[in-house]
Amino acid sequence: MPLIEPRRIRIALADDQALVLGGLKALLGGFAGLEVVAEASDGHALLEALQRVAVDVVLCDIRMPGLDGFEVCQRLSHLDAAPPVILLTTFDDADYALKAIDAGVRGFLLKDASPLELVDTIQQVAAGRSVVTPVATDAIRSRYAYDDQSVPKSGFSKRETDILRLLAGGYTNREIGLAIHVAEGTVKNYLMDIFDKLGTRDRTRAVLKAITLKII
Repeated sequence: MPLIEPRRIRIALADDQALVLGGLKALLGGFAGLEVVAEASDGHALLEALQRVAVDVVLCDIRMPGLDGFEVCQRLSHLDAAPPVILLTTFDDADYALKAIDAGVRGFLLKDASPLELVDTIQQVAAGRSVVTPVATDAIRSRYAYDDQSVPKSGFSKRETDILRLLAGGYTNREIGLAIHVAEGTVKNYLMDIFDKLGTRDRTRAVLKAITLKII
């Protein structure tokens, strides 16, 4: 009986630099289980390609002429069953990470990430998880300082701090549970305790206050 090969992860690439595009294709082609099925040199060409070819993950540069990576994400967000997007950038800019989260990307990486980091991110995103480079909390602290700076009711355990960091990275309850290996219901219980300690009512306020107080 012939062996059935596992399904490959189908990837669309977009980058306006031909050398980068070719390098990514060659790199990913060297890993079993990955297949580049579409290439584009700008955002418009990428969206056109996605109408013709079904993909599991989009790997897209941020800075491209005409339609950049953020705009690609925004347009895809209006489509049913749109593939998840991983944004790549050369620039270590905290604003980019924040804007990427706002745009709804599922992955965000600097181009100096190792090949194994890139492949792992593609696999994680294809499996339905989010992998966002940790948010630079200094940038958030300076821009969105939370008004209520009262001292928390009690200290935070390492597990609670980890959950706050994942919240800041835009992870859902389910994704947090997968990341720290607990049930989604357990994550909800942790969040209730965290909100109570901080005196906040929701995720956004909890993250902003935790950053303001330098808990994360």
